Amino acid sequence: MPSAADLKRLAKLKQKKYREAERLFLAEGRNLVGSSPQPPLETYDDPAAVKRLSTLTTPTGPVALFPFLDVPPDELLRSRDLIVLLDGVQDPGNVGTAIRAAHAFGAGVALSSGTADLYNPKTVRATMGSLFHAPVARELDPTGFLASAHAAGFASAAAMPEGGDAPADLPAGKLVLVVGSEGAGLSEEVAVACSLRVTIPVLAPSLNAAVAASILIYEAHGRMLG
Repeated sequence: MPSAADLKRLAKLKQKKYREAERLFLAEGRNLVGSSPQPPLETYDDPAAVKRLSTLTTPTGPVALFPFLDVPPDELLRSRDLIVLLDGVQDPGNVGTAIRAAHAFGAGVALSSGTADLYNPKTVRATMGSLFHAPVARELDPTGFLASAHAAGFASAAAMPEGGDAPADLPAGKLVLVVGSEGAGLSEEVAVACSLRVTIPVLAPSLNAAVAASILIYEAHGRMLG
């Protein structure tokens, strides 16, 4: 059982500023914690500790302590040929789901500043353990990242509600898929910085950002496989 002082310090990791200061985050639940290929720094099973550290109404436990996992943008560009850039996607559930899709199809993830924090407890839960497997770079300037990606030989496709090419026409080479928030979508500055625009043909007026990202990741992955 950790001391009261240790629990107080660890409980502060529920807040972003304390996570950033220590470069540590908490993950909760046996399946989620067990998804990590590396053992956590600490694991807390004691019911009193779990209750103090949990962000759930009904804590499931255990709660484990991990170091930050994100990678620098240049490492992300070297490690994957398919990357999804989430720009201003503020819902942690959508960010986590997009990371799951990226993991499923061997892609990497780039998160702009203004996107939900990777280490927000809700984001961590929504990844279902995929944050331990898909490389993620975060707090990025989207146009700066796109410029670096283009210099590294990537094309880029801006997801737009209308007027873009069909997903089946995505290029088969190295590619960054750029998806904005459900409400605002991509800014014109970011859209203009992309090589091309892509539109998912739908009957509904808009798609959830995570669903759009997942569809495009799947389509691009299929193109790369030939």
